[in-house]
Order: sequence, then structure tokens, then C-alpha cells
Amino acid sequence: MNRIAIALCSALMVAPVAAIADAMKSEAPANAEVYFVQPSDGATVGQTFKVVFGLRNMGVAPAGIDKAGTGHHHLLIDTDVPSDMSQSLPATDQVRHFGGGQTETEVTLAPGKHTLQLLLGNHAHVPHEPAVVSKKITVTVE
Repeated sequence: MNRIAIALCSALMVAPVAAIADAMKSEAPANAEVYFVQPSDGATVGQTFKVVFGLRNMGVAPAGIDKAGTGHHHLLIDTDVPSDMSQSLPATDQVRHFGGGQTETEVTLAPGKHTLQLLLGNHAHVPHEPAVVSKKITVTVE
């Protein structure tokens, strides 16, 4: 295959991938804010404790619902926000999805210090632009 044919094939393959990535993006208002209602930063909690999510200047919608100005919560436990915010968030023990539109949950963690952070995702679990992410808090589990 000559260089022109290879370049053409590469361009044809990249264009759809870029279009799909663009379709996965959602804008967030600059004043959107996600935060913890409970627990508070520095709280001491039992091994199973309630976490309540707060959201300002956006609405909550379940995963799969592509509606402007909405998203759903992801709880990050003992991890940082992903370095690539253009990708769908993985579902792991450290990245918990609330794609049903839940605004609270119960979490069970081992005794010790843990960090919690909220990150809003769009209909496809992709963080918004700009990212709507809470301050990271620390809890001590007894």
C-alpha cells in the first residue's frame, strides 16, 4: 500500500473516532458545583455510613439520559480524579457510579482514614467540560 492510501485510511479511521468523542462531551455551567452534604470533612464515622451528595446550578438525570445541564454522581474513594477527563469513568470499588440518579448512598469502608470526592458525569459517564468536581474530603472510619 502506498503512502497516500495509508494516509487516507488513517484519516478515515480517525474522523469517526473524533466524532464519537465529541458526541460524548457535555458542557457544564461555569457556576455548577457538586459537594458533600454529609459527611463533613474530617468526620469520624462508623464502618457503614451515609453519604449525601449536593449539586448546585445543574440537575440530576440517570445515565443514558442526554439532557443539557444534567448529570449523575460518581463517588471517588481513596483515588484522584482521572487524568483524562474525556473518557468514560470506569466502574470500580474506587469509582462508584450512581447512574440511577441517586443523591445519597451508604458506604462501608475498613477502619482508617479515607478520602472521598464527587465527580459529576454525563449520560455516558464522561465528566463535563468544565469538570464538576467536589473538594476532596477525609473521613476517619472507626
